[in-house]
Amino acid sequence: MKGARPRSSPPLVSRTTAIDEPAFAAAFDALPAPRTTWSAPDDALVIGGGSAATLTAAGGDRFAAIRDATTELFESGDVHAGTEAARPRVFGGFAFHEGACDGDPWTPFPEARFVLPRVQLTVADNGAWLTVNAVGDDADVSAVEDRLASEVDRFAALDGDGEAPSGGGNADSRGDRPPRPGISESRRTTSPEAWRESVGAAVDRIRDGDLRKVVLAQALEADLAADFPRAATLERLAEKYPDCHRYWFEPEAGESAFFGATPERLVSLRGRTVETDALAGTTGRGETPSEDEWLARELLDDEKNVHEHELVAETVRDQLEPFAASISAGERRVRRLATVQHLHTPITAELDADRHVLDLVEALHPTPAVGGLPPDRALATIRETEPFDRGWYAAPVGWIDAAGNGAFAVAIRSAVAARRRATLFAGVGIVSDSDPDREWDEVQLKYRPILDELEGDDGDAGGR
Repeated sequence: MKGARPRSSPPLVSRTTAIDEPAFAAAFDALPAPRTTWSAPDDALVIGGGSAATLTAAGGDRFAAIRDATTELFESGDVHAGTEAARPRVFGGFAFHEGACDGDPWTPFPEARFVLPRVQLTVADNGAWLTVNAVGDDADVSAVEDRLASEVDRFAALDGDGEAPSGGGNADSRGDRPPRPGISESRRTTSPEAWRESVGAAVDRIRDGDLRKVVLAQALEADLAADFPRAATLERLAEKYPDCHRYWFEPEAGESAFFGATPERLVSLRGRTVETDALAGTTGRGETPSEDEWLARELLDDEKNVHEHELVAETVRDQLEPFAASISAGERRVRRLATVQHLHTPITAELDADRHVLDLVEALHPTPAVGGLPPDRALATIRETEPFDRGWYAAPVGWIDAAGNGAFAVAIRSAVAARRRATLFAGVGIVSDSDPDREWDEVQLKYRPILDELEGDDGDAGGR
């Protein structure tokens, strides 16, 4: 569907009240589909359920269409929020490119989709807040206030000890949390032979001057040995990757979910202050502190990884320049995660005028960390080479508020999961001196954050 529209039209009524913080799994299970979660190191945890309004778009104008629809949705809002973090926000994401959601597992996901949750739980530094939103015919103030009171009672009755969602199985060491499901069989969309051929062809194009860099990805399909434990998986990711952006987006019927824990922020906007990151260049973690430190030093000195990283940092600065009164970049450093280490440069900017966050999202996507340079030629190479649809993988996901502020992450370290099936995605940057076998190994390393939460506790990966 071209353009964007809320399924109901304004006015918007929103009411919020403080509550005692419920256990994550209990709150997650209590909310209706479609559910959303968002959490970041510098942001509140939000769990949303149901849809007061849904905005969708497709095509090359999908960023502008969602921006306009969001502005229309919020401009007549009657909002009473006890804290800024609990104010109404829409949550969602975009396809990596036009047509990227045509095949499985992406068919339930539009090329752009944002949801204003009907019920929203926000856990911020100053406590937990419950918000009820209504739009259009449902936007009666008395009815919304009555519904808020009813939701407060319902959340107060939730299990405060944090029982995990039902689904059977033995509990792990965290109370009654169900175990990882295990993988009975897995299939790669790209064989090692096809990968070597694709990387070799990309390197030839780079050396011939047609490309400077291209990011090639793989997909891994996994049949699960038990039902996918939704809330438990999100809890484990939160424990293992507290410094990452963690996200969960269900399609309308909630039959599957796109989720992940990404270390890469695309952009955040508050007022005229912009924060973003250049994140490119990867190595593994060491078995000992000394080995870990050696790998980090090697990464900082590695010519191939530094070159790849500087291409990303330079391009991000160039993409921000038309909007900015000033731009500053921090020192290049190593960012350590549970399974990998990355080269990381933080970048901040002050805008020269008021902007909507989606103006910046559209300007920055795709960064060279997930696309390539020049962008058009890199995208053409990706579409010609990859034997699967990227969907929302490596695309912007995040939230927008009534002021046009927001935060977006790059949806890597991600998967689409249904009850007994998951499809994982991972990619690497190819430059002139890339070695296909080393790049293959890096892809497998980048699968680990999600794969670790799917494999059984004995590490069995089935057909992997």
